Amino acid sequence: MSAFIEAVSSVSKNTVVKKEQTIEFDLKLLTVALVILCLGLVMVSSASITTADRDLGSPFYYLQRQLLSALLGLIAGYIVTRVRLVYWEKSGMLLLGISMLLLVLVLIPGIGNTVNGSTRWIPLGIFNLQVSELAKLFLLIYTAGYLVRHGSEVRTTFWGFVKPMLLVSLACLLLLLEPDFGATVVIMLTVMSMMYLGGVRFSQFFALIVSFAAAATLLIVSSPYRMQRLTAFVNPWQDPFNSGFQLTQSLIAIGRGAWSGTGLGGSVQKLFYLPEAHTDFVFAVYAEETGFIGVMLLLFLFGYFIFRAFINGRQAEKNGNKFAAFTAFGIATWLGLQAFINIGVNMGLLPTKGLTLPLMSYGGSSLVVNCVAIGILIRISIENALFGKQAMSSSRNRRVQ
Repeated sequence: MSAFIEAVSSVSKNTVVKKEQTIEFDLKLLTVALVILCLGLVMVSSASITTADRDLGSPFYYLQRQLLSALLGLIAGYIVTRVRLVYWEKSGMLLLGISMLLLVLVLIPGIGNTVNGSTRWIPLGIFNLQVSELAKLFLLIYTAGYLVRHGSEVRTTFWGFVKPMLLVSLACLLLLLEPDFGATVVIMLTVMSMMYLGGVRFSQFFALIVSFAAAATLLIVSSPYRMQRLTAFVNPWQDPFNSGFQLTQSLIAIGRGAWSGTGLGGSVQKLFYLPEAHTDFVFAVYAEETGFIGVMLLLFLFGYFIFRAFINGRQAEKNGNKFAAFTAFGIATWLGLQAFINIGVNMGLLPTKGLTLPLMSYGGSSLVVNCVAIGILIRISIENALFGKQAMSSSRNRRVQ
């Protein structure tokens, strides 16, 4: 009889252990991300089908490649969810070095691949690696680790604030040599936001904003190419068949969408009118085919995704995991800022930047890195849940004692 009782007790204990080992994560965040990803696959198919058929003789060429990138991204994202955050934190300097190395390699003749006047890709056989996408994530992780290691120095001394900004500025300088002004803006603003959340003095933060704005203005004024983009942004209808062509076609597409859109596949602007319809301007095609209702749905999805990311970061901060908190805040800022800029460009609210819409625009490097970033957010939610279970277990043990 006693043996039976012990066996039952053992089974009961094992059941409790299995329940406690059940992996809990932020299902809402993952669901929203997957919905945006699926919308992106549909829109890449719709926006590229005519161009792919004309140029490559395969209507679903871009969709097939995007599906492959999505599969790779989901696999990479799942692997990342199994990696403890402490390993990312310890690898900050290594990731910074990899970022710098890649940004230098892409500028070496014979290694970097030039498309439309920009050298942003390193050919790796079956696909081209856009190094700026990796640099965004790696620099963000480095900054999060730096804020944990040198938090007090950042909050109390000017040098503690300047040191990481010098390294990030060097990376941005390399990006400008490609040139990739859009990625430079996203990285710099994301890191600045993380530094502000890390407790940097407002006077120093304000001075950096002014310096960055002055440098950006100087870069625009000194470059005829960027100045032309700015002029076209201010009044695209002044030259609708040259410098303002892309923006005017985008605005026409958005205007044609009206309230409910023309229906999936019903876009006219994607029929050789709107350049880069499946990459930088996929939002314009989406707006044309789904209308105001679809646009509001997409804005809600992005807004809720960013909200969930900040919620996870806030919970990590309460748990004392500052690295997880800064990383979540950084990823939310990065993806939210890039989505805002892309949509703003499509609607004529911002000058053309050449940035993709996260999880939606065609682009293997962007999609895979976005999935990895989401995987990190999921891992943060997992570690938040584990911390909560450990706290509950400790509380129960104290009551028993």
